[in-house]
Amino acid sequence: MATGRNGELLSLSGSRNPYPGTLGKIEPGAMADLLLVDGDPSKNLDFLHDPERNLRLIMKGGRIYKENV
Repeated sequence: MATGRNGELLSLSGSRNPYPGTLGKIEPGAMADLLLVDGDPSKNLDFLHDPERNLRLIMKGGRIYKENV
């Protein structure tokens, strides 16, 4: 939600773009950093007070570091 537009902006930097793959999208072949949370980040970030329980999935570069779905 917060990085989709940033991915589009980085793609505008042409050859200086540090990321060769698709950014800001969830699709095969795209570079993905994802947090799946038990909460609504558009309302508040209170769920971050208990990350062990409320961060359900952590993925960086397409690799899963935590999965509690």
